[in-house]
Amino acid sequence: MNVQQIKSLIKKSEAGRFRVDDNLYLRISNSKTASWTFRYKINGKRKELTIGNFGEEPIGIPLVKAKSIAANYKVLVKDGIDPKFHNKRTTLSDFKVVDNLAVDWLKGCEDRLKYPDIPKRVYRKDIAPIIGELPIHEVNPMDIRTVIRTINKSGRPTISNDALIYCKQLFNHGIKLGLIQINPAAAFDSKDAGGIEKSRDRALTIDEIKHVFAIMRDNRDSFVRQNYIACILLLNLGVRKGELLAAPWSEFDLDKGIWSLPKERSKNGLSIEYPLPTKLVELFLELKVLSCGSDYVFPNRRKSKRNPHISLDTLNAALSSLFKKGKLKIEHFTIHDFRRSCRTLLSNLGVAPHVAERCLNHKLPKIMATYDQYDYFEERKEAHYKLVNELWPSFE
Repeated sequence: MNVQQIKSLIKKSEAGRFRVDDNLYLRISNSKTASWTFRYKINGKRKELTIGNFGEEPIGIPLVKAKSIAANYKVLVKDGIDPKFHNKRTTLSDFKVVDNLAVDWLKGCEDRLKYPDIPKRVYRKDIAPIIGELPIHEVNPMDIRTVIRTINKSGRPTISNDALIYCKQLFNHGIKLGLIQINPAAAFDSKDAGGIEKSRDRALTIDEIKHVFAIMRDNRDSFVRQNYIACILLLNLGVRKGELLAAPWSEFDLDKGIWSLPKERSKNGLSIEYPLPTKLVELFLELKVLSCGSDYVFPNRRKSKRNPHISLDTLNAALSSLFKKGKLKIEHFTIHDFRRSCRTLLSNLGVAPHVAERCLNHKLPKIMATYDQYDYFEERKEAHYKLVNELWPSFE
């Protein structure tokens, strides 16, 4: 059968399967679409394998190419190899460099991790620039050493530990796929990376908070209004940074002054209703205007396919810039330390420990959580109002 005969069949809408060459058939549907199929017999069983749609490249497969593919499949069948399974195995040839392997590994992270953006970010910023373009089988322990030492030199021991963990997982994935036999990161431990991590205990005092927010106001080039408001909200609500920066407007009822955080977005899997003091509602109303109709409280300021909201690194980068420029004259702290500062300040204001813990959406001790299902909303509302009144002079 030649090309003209094939086009004539399709035009006539003669649905069915038509033999074109040895083992090569054309399947025509009622919708006038045609696809190539390869029919064969192996291990006593008759099978059929779809090759692709009839047409010109790159959208379709022309007759000449379909015949060539069928010929190659015939050779495989003659050697006792099922082309259907051979195709699945040959897809591994797509894994040539570490970046290729990482794409597949990160897809798995999306399925099993609650926050897959973390390994994505560490790989993109700290691992890929060093080993991303290397052939997978050529990566050696010295390359892994370079990755973790480079991160350590930048003063980020926690990220160094994370990067080492992700390198081990990444190359274990390569072993599972049969691409390598030895994991180049296997011999390294936390002593080689960032060291054993200690729990942070940094909490800002009232005087430090006044200093920090004054400097933020004086440096609007790095701390734009949205960044400034975000820090006020983090300090007064004690919410986790990722939960706030990725929040959609659909979670807010500003008329009632409530933010309903669902368990799907909560780090510990607990839903909670945050009471919003009047002054914080006013800030959210300002953000509503600044978001320009976006579905998100903090929409992405750049065209990005990764997230519709701003990057979780945005505030960290802005704060880091102030420290690097020598603007902040206090002991170093991170954005996450606002959460610890909130908890400390609540205690200083005389808020009961169990109420303060629920303000931060912490799980109560097991025995208490079992018998005490009360959410302390009114008590938390009073606590947040106290904290806002205490801190507000620092923001004006």
